[in-house]
Amino acid sequence: MPRILQVFNRYRERGGEEKSVERIFGHLSELGPIEKCWFDSREWDEPGAPGKLRQAGLIGNNPSSRERLREASKRAGASTWLVHNVVPVASFGVYREAAELGIPVLQYCHNFRPFSVSGTLWAKGMVCDAGLRRQFGPEVRAANWQGSRLKSAILAWHLQNLHRSGALENVKMWIAISEFVAGKFREAGVPAERVVALRHSWDARPDAPPRRDQGYYLFLSRLVEEKGVRPLLEAWALLERQLGDKCPRLVIGGTGPCEAEVLAASDGSERIDFVGFVAGDQKVDLVDGCRAMLGPSIWWEPLGLVTYEAYDAGKPMLAAASGGLTETVHEGETGFRHVPGDAVSLANSVRKLEELGAAGRHEMGAKGREWLLQEANPVRWRDRFSEILEKLEP
Repeated sequence: MPRILQVFNRYRERGGEEKSVERIFGHLSELGPIEKCWFDSREWDEPGAPGKLRQAGLIGNNPSSRERLREASKRAGASTWLVHNVVPVASFGVYREAAELGIPVLQYCHNFRPFSVSGTLWAKGMVCDAGLRRQFGPEVRAANWQGSRLKSAILAWHLQNLHRSGALENVKMWIAISEFVAGKFREAGVPAERVVALRHSWDARPDAPPRRDQGYYLFLSRLVEEKGVRPLLEAWALLERQLGDKCPRLVIGGTGPCEAEVLAASDGSERIDFVGFVAGDQKVDLVDGCRAMLGPSIWWEPLGLVTYEAYDAGKPMLAAASGGLTETVHEGETGFRHVPGDAVSLANSVRKLEELGAAGRHEMGAKGREWLLQEANPVRWRDRFSEILEKLEP
């Protein structure tokens, strides 16, 4: 295995991508030499940080970050860089630096950047794939990055410059976290032979937890429009009208812009409980006690690790037929899929699961766990990554 330098710019809030990046580092350290060169978005909040105007320019090319990279790469004796997020502190200068040093880049694609300002291909309440054609205007007008049109415009300008610079030609392999994402990168013009799909691995529990079903459906997510918060609430309102006292409970955990809507729905219904942000033992307990987990995303979900969480606990998954979720939720076997954004379709999935009965739901969850143990096995992931590295050899 070549000596690898892993490059990652942390977000201000720790999330699923950072956990995945850490897991990837752990897996690769078992294969061979790998070192980190990580940056942190909060560096620009500290005393002595560049001013806001200067920061805007540095997103495209940050000389001090490039110097840190050169030094880290030299210390590690790296022959390959494994790059994840580079915005904002690491900067798009990462690709220029690699090209100048003649070091090939493996780009791990956790989302749709660099073909999307926000990485989501989402604008004004709907999927927007214009970025695949380098048309970033819709996302700029929607203020997709950090809720600011100005910041979105600045990032879009840097993205255009990056594509025009030719520095991305030094990306020898684009590693997408689902076949769906891989397909979108090919659609964006990345040569097919340079795009591979490699779903995330998962460190599953050694044994499935004891069977426990407390009768509620669980939605754990950032409370944003694209995660399907509104159709979820509409679906439960419909279920309450249809089923009355037999309507199952919905438990929602998370924070975000749609929190007020969730609170209002919870206050107005005896069937919806809002528990706010959850983590640690509280999260594990909620997952273990649910009847099924929900992933009603209406954006193109790149993969959806909530499915892994459900299967690890032996729970069925009810998910939108959106993006990578279509590859992990198998209709009628490990869960049910519904039309993205369609409350009626989602409500029908809930009713179908209710009709299965306890034994049928348990069998469905068990099949999900079987899928997870086989398809997301860390050993299998390492073998697949080794095959990708072999493709880089001259």
